[in-house]
Amino acid sequence: MEDYNFSRSPEIMTRQDTALLVIDMQGKLTSLVQNDQTILWNIVRLLEGAKALGLPIVGTEQYPQGLGGTVDPIKPHLEMIEEKSSFSCVTCERLLTTLQEKEINKILLCGIEAHVCVLQSALDLMSNGFRLYIPIDAVGSRNLLDFKTALRRMENCGATLTSTEAALFEWCEFSNIPEFKTVSNLVKQTDPSKQT
Repeated sequence: MEDYNFSRSPEIMTRQDTALLVIDMQGKLTSLVQNDQTILWNIVRLLEGAKALGLPIVGTEQYPQGLGGTVDPIKPHLEMIEEKSSFSCVTCERLLTTLQEKEINKILLCGIEAHVCVLQSALDLMSNGFRLYIPIDAVGSRNLLDFKTALRRMENCGATLTSTEAALFEWCEFSNIPEFKTVSNLVKQTDPSKQT
């Protein structure tokens, strides 16, 4: 890595201060969401990038007894999965304590649904001192209006909207590190929903 004399913006996510939090990507919910295959693909890319770069990776499940567990492409990547009955993940005390102990102050939040569990989690996490980033291509809702309204509300309340690719490059920071090859390969992938 290179040394430089100027400081970077506190708005930029780094692998040292950021965690990836996946909200409620569960079997009975995922297939109901618009653009579900694209969202799933983007979350898997975020998971693989976060793993390569050493970011903490955690997730939640909303009432798994009724909605099923986290879907297979995602579940193996999660270091911790917390069950919840509240829509907000702020009730997952062990998860939040773990992130605080790792001195995490920024969270990239992805998953479903944007206007329910993602929104309420984002608002509560910000009120507890975390800086929130929302990759708009890795969150979703069943209805487009709910999705757009949730993004607008989260942004108005202080969350930063971003994309999967932007987040991956932001975490990576340099092109001359070994992990860049993994990130580069991830951003070169084609959205499976657009393949013929």
